[in-house]
Amino acid sequence: MTDDNRSVEQVRAVLEPHGLFLRGTVNFALGETAPDLADGRPARSVVLIGNVGSSIWPAFERWRGSAAPTDHPLDDWTKSVIRPVATAFGATPFFPSDPPFQPFQQWAVRAEGIKTSPLGILIHPQYGLWHGYRAALAFDRAQLQTGADKTEHPCDSCRDKPCLSCCPVDAVQPGGFAVSACRTHLATKAGADGCGEGGCIARNACPVGTDYRYKQAQLQFHMAALWRPL
Repeated sequence: MTDDNRSVEQVRAVLEPHGLFLRGTVNFALGETAPDLADGRPARSVVLIGNVGSSIWPAFERWRGSAAPTDHPLDDWTKSVIRPVATAFGATPFFPSDPPFQPFQQWAVRAEGIKTSPLGILIHPQYGLWHGYRAALAFDRAQLQTGADKTEHPCDSCRDKPCLSCCPVDAVQPGGFAVSACRTHLATKAGADGCGEGGCIARNACPVGTDYRYKQAQLQFHMAALWRPL
């Protein structure tokens, strides 16, 4: 086993108890736009880290039960896990919630060959809409591919496209997702009792990756974060 192989497997093993997966790798060519490492040099690669289904939920719930309340608990939990890993393996961590904001979706498209769904969420041919990218580790050297190479776009072969017809306020359209319409609906009793309790109706209607659908508590957590006043 090469040093790079060993390093990847060590990172994977450290993250596994937290329900986090290595979701894919982007290697940057010399001269290509890349994020800066902590020392100011351009990164040669980023390894994406995220959840598959509700894989992170047990570890996150345990942490939340013992940690002081915060405004952004999932982000804070992610950082508490990833920052020590980055230090241990000589990497620079990046998070979707923190500046300098990085193109996580572009990296994911490049790393796994996936595309955006009508809901604005990247859809995976196996996991459907039930996955996420929580962090990235940037390295000063190229890394081996850490995720599956997926190129199929499920929306292309979905004839019924139920996500476009079941939203009670027509927030999901072929041209994009109307966030304001969704948030306004969630602030009503009908919205709170419907999508707020059971998760986004349009998201739940997608036939791809249903085995990975989030647990009820996780669905409610994300929906509450969506309608929280800005």
